[in-house]
Amino acid sequence: MNVVFGWQLAAVLGLLVAAAAAVVGVGRIGTWRPVVTAAVRAVAQLAAVSFVIVLVLRNGWLTAAFVLFMFAVAAWTSARRITRARHGRWAAVSIAGGAAPIFALLLATGVVPAHPLAIIPIAGILIGGAMTATSLAGRRALDELTDRHGEYEAALALGFTDPDATRLIVRPTAGQALVPVLDQTRTVGLVTLPGTFVGILLGGGSPLQAGATQLLVLVALLAIEAVAVLVTVELVAARKLRR
Repeated sequence: MNVVFGWQLAAVLGLLVAAAAAVVGVGRIGTWRPVVTAAVRAVAQLAAVSFVIVLVLRNGWLTAAFVLFMFAVAAWTSARRITRARHGRWAAVSIAGGAAPIFALLLATGVVPAHPLAIIPIAGILIGGAMTATSLAGRRALDELTDRHGEYEAALALGFTDPDATRLIVRPTAGQALVPVLDQTRTVGLVTLPGTFVGILLGGGSPLQAGATQLLVLVALLAIEAVAVLVTVELVAARKLRR
């Protein structure tokens, strides 16, 4: 299945962006500008990637550089989501701590072939999952410390060390950052057919191959995001991530 490229596509995309911005603005659930900005950036970035990816797939070193570029963008995005302070750079540790070991395992065992055509999409999915989990866990942890500052100070008064008092506040809600990946894994094939599964089928792969690949991605994401959340909690407890 291929989307028809033409004025109809441009018109539909414009209508969808306008509708999303209107709902956000009129419903007072945020400002409309980020919606439009995100859509415009998506158009520009996908157009650029469409041209660059052809060159990247021809060279192993370019592939490695592109993966590092994806990681850098993910770390920068997550850092800005968590805090505007320079301490946000520690988000890179959470993302790398979750994605790097699992990605290395997949390559070392040969489960994912060491070919640019396989490396780039898998790396993007895994890094993206770690980024999302880090952003959600970091924001929620810092919000909890702000909202429950009295409980934090009470824990200190009772003799808890600063890291232990912080963990006491942020750990109970940290697992909420795993809700999206848990729901996606639980309902795969019943509610949703994820992009990896559909993409392999449309590319001519067998249903068995598509299912195995999607299962690998989902289980890998569970492990990656769990590690990313744990590392984020520890970074907050160590006051590396703070506002």
